[in-house]
Amino acid sequence: MRPVLKLLAAVAGTSFAAAALAQSTLTVVNFGGANGNAQKKAYYEPFEKATGTKIVPVEYNGEQAKVKAMVEAKKATWDIVELESPDVGRGCDEGLYEKLDYAKIVPKGELAPKAAVTDCGVGIFVWSTAMAYNGDKFKEGPKSWADFWDVKKFPGKRGMRKGARYNLEFALMADGVKPEDVYKVLATPAGADRAFKKLAELKPHIQWWEAGAQPPQFLVAGDVALTTAYNGRIDAAQREGKNLRINWANQIYDLEYYGIVKGSPNRDAAYKYLAFALAPDAQAEYAKAIAYGPTNTKAMAKLDPKVLAGLPTAPANMAGALEFNIHFWADQGEALEKRFASWATQ
Repeated sequence: MRPVLKLLAAVAGTSFAAAALAQSTLTVVNFGGANGNAQKKAYYEPFEKATGTKIVPVEYNGEQAKVKAMVEAKKATWDIVELESPDVGRGCDEGLYEKLDYAKIVPKGELAPKAAVTDCGVGIFVWSTAMAYNGDKFKEGPKSWADFWDVKKFPGKRGMRKGARYNLEFALMADGVKPEDVYKVLATPAGADRAFKKLAELKPHIQWWEAGAQPPQFLVAGDVALTTAYNGRIDAAQREGKNLRINWANQIYDLEYYGIVKGSPNRDAAYKYLAFALAPDAQAEYAKAIAYGPTNTKAMAKLDPKVLAGLPTAPANMAGALEFNIHFWADQGEALEKRFASWATQ
């Protein structure tokens, strides 16, 4: 071959190799923090090693407007996005995410709870909001939401998220409503009044929190005696040696999901990634890295009993648990949040 042709062939080969390399990437978007680190350890790095596909991680704060802009411009640069439960159905209705073919991911029967299976999002882990306390202050912590409201039995401030969500459910359970009846009661005007009345009993003792990192900080500093908290945040503090404890009674659990962005340039690789991340081994590794429950039920058998005991999805912890009702909050959330905002400033 003549030198010029050899050079052209070499350039063409290099370009082809570069193009092939560029195609073997997958952009996965998550919320960062300990959760992002756990995904990296359990999913990203093993997937890269197994397939040769490079994961390009991106952190965001749930901004669906960014996804919408990509989809409308037909220039999707993200492939897989971690989604909070309210955004799954909304994003699906708006055509932002692909309708999932579960035959390419995992048998639907292996996933639990039922909410893990949706048209445009597959549940990847279960997390919860529960009550937490400092084990150095109370050897015997609260056993119920009625205890959480009892400032004589457990003197001190109460940390609570500044918003209607979760607090109204906890207030009703503290007032004797069974978990299975909470949303039926809260859906009525009398039920909403009852929840706000119960919350008002505790109001003088409440220290509001707005960021997930605050409850463990409040407990360690002694600012509050008891607090509501995201279980993963308490787990992270425990791993740092803090003697914080969770009582799982009537926890409110929710799910996080993965969705494939409509028009993803790497759709086939995205499905391979989902299949990998939803497999029992990867799900178990994720649960070891952070105390969120796997959605693949076969992963539970792969976990040490001590790890299992710290998950929202452990059978003992799920007894009396309440699933966060995204449909209720989609219908009535705006009105209740407005009422809460007004009530909180009174």
